[in-house]
Amino acid sequence: MESLEFKNKLEELKKNNIAIIGHMGAGKSIVAKTLAKKIDFKHIDSDYEITRFAMKSINKIFQEKGEEYFRNIETEIVLKLIEKKNVILSLGGGTILSGLIRDKLKKNSITLFLDVSLLELEKRLKKSTKRPLLKNVDIAEKVKELDIVRRKYYLLSDITIKNTNSPIDTCKNFIKKFAYFHEKTNINKNKKQKM
Repeated sequence: MESLEFKNKLEELKKNNIAIIGHMGAGKSIVAKTLAKKIDFKHIDSDYEITRFAMKSINKIFQEKGEEYFRNIETEIVLKLIEKKNVILSLGGGTILSGLIRDKLKKNSITLFLDVSLLELEKRLKKSTKRPLLKNVDIAEKVKELDIVRRKYYLLSDITIKNTNSPIDTCKNFIKKFAYFHEKTNINKNKKQKM
């Protein structure tokens, strides 16, 4: 699917962008970068935008000001990012905890949930030093605990993909599912108009 075709389909769906959500370690940034390159969209990473805004790392923000302060900045920045057109957004794992963000994503974005098994996430996150929620905790327990709180919101996504393959395969899979989602949405829209 070419860039122009993608833009047109997004426009028909009355959506601005594609937002990738899921747990930390699910591969959101790498898939977002790969997809952005493939369809010639810009990639924006919400965590990067937060560090630019705060002029310090997320670890530092958590250390100095705590999670609540971080979530407030995150909400403010992500609500602005969701306004942007023809971009691929990779959002932090906890972004969807905000009702404001969930509502705006539903209205403005096609959401893609990258689903990864908890065992795989644990493996991927074992060596991570940049994630404040994983400091001095049992990673397996923490991942399970986060999943209990967040999964119900992730599952509200327009499209869900098990991210077990290469980023390129995941992108191809998304493009197929996006085309199907677009078609299905248009069929439903046409049915409603005929009623």
